[in-house]
Amino acid sequence: MGAPPGYRPSAWVHLLHQLPRADFQLRPVPSGFAPREQEYQQALLLVAALAGLGLGLSLIFIAVYLIRFCCCRPPEPPGAKSTPPGGGCVTWSCVAALLVGCAGIGIGFYGNSETSDGVSQLSSALLHANHTLSTIDHLVVETVERLGEAVRTELTTLEEVLAQRTELVAATRGARRQAEAVAQQLQGLAFWQGVPLSPLQVAEDVSFVEEYRWLAYVLLLLLELLVCLFTLVGLAKQSKWLVVVMTAMSLLVLVLSWGSMGLEAATAVGLSDFCSNPDTYVLNLTQEETGLSSDILNYYFLCNQAITNPFQQKPLLSLEETLNVTEGNFHQLVALLHCRGLHKDYGVALRGLCEDALEGLLFLLLFSLLSAGALATTLCSLPRAWALFPPRNPSALCSGSPLSEPLLPAGLEPASPRRSFPGRRRRPH
Repeated sequence: MGAPPGYRPSAWVHLLHQLPRADFQLRPVPSGFAPREQEYQQALLLVAALAGLGLGLSLIFIAVYLIRFCCCRPPEPPGAKSTPPGGGCVTWSCVAALLVGCAGIGIGFYGNSETSDGVSQLSSALLHANHTLSTIDHLVVETVERLGEAVRTELTTLEEVLAQRTELVAATRGARRQAEAVAQQLQGLAFWQGVPLSPLQVAEDVSFVEEYRWLAYVLLLLLELLVCLFTLVGLAKQSKWLVVVMTAMSLLVLVLSWGSMGLEAATAVGLSDFCSNPDTYVLNLTQEETGLSSDILNYYFLCNQAITNPFQQKPLLSLEETLNVTEGNFHQLVALLHCRGLHKDYGVALRGLCEDALEGLLFLLLFSLLSAGALATTLCSLPRAWALFPPRNPSALCSGSPLSEPLLPAGLEPASPRRSFPGRRRRPH
């Protein structure tokens, strides 16, 4: 099949398309795009379930680690004030994990933007195709109306004037029949008229879904960014309540990250199957939804030399010469009915969906993976860092004792403002 201009399946499409697929019984499933078949749906659900398995393993690992930390920690000797060994390493590992999470957030914003750009290209191509089809219908209706008006007025008047000339009346009636035949042929050119499938409606539905998808990811990215920033603030301020709250929020964002990872992985795999050979699925779906002949659909979707123009039998060029009153319309119809315009829109839609949108999905998948790893590390490190925070005495904070100055090293106290020198004696009065 002829590939649309400028579109070739990318390396990511080939790589994802070669991944093995299996249903719930772990039986192999063909990688052809078949979203209505139950086996293919199970294969995509199994891909998404891998993220659920990763979430379960992460939660089990975190729970085991925290239980071991809380229950198997050696008792501290009474009166010990020294920092346990490895305390600084725990804090800095938590900070490093949060910085990795922030880098993943930047990747997520880029991937979200790329996905939105690709879907916008798809919507724009659908709108342009709808404009082309609407223009064809409008030109056909306008030209048929002009021909009908000419038959009703000019030719009828001419027959009345030439009523005494039999041969001229016969020629006039022949012109009438020819104009009626032309009008009937022109009505066949409006092939999209009355079709229930509207590219405009499809573009609006795609834009509606994409708007909420983009907003949901922006909210997820901002939520994780706030969690990372406030966790860093809690570590810097050694605020126990803030660290506890951010630990709970990190657990929530961890679940959301693994959930989004499963959705992104299944979508990327399905999209790669579609993009590896889009013509077959698009032709079958369009023919099923519109009822148009396969000749017309093959001509516009494939647009190569091996496929003949289904409108060649209609004498557009001869009509263009004989009917000067509609010459401009015929020129425009000849240009619009050529497959180049709609085929170009088809190529733009595929490039937006299979290049930019797929690349954005892969970046979002990388964001989810980095976020899940960073948050899991953070959840393991925060309780240990919290345990290293020095205790705060509320009465000491109010009295201004040395405990109210946590930045001073332990064992050092502020010097007294009055000092006594042993070699100095007070003089008697």
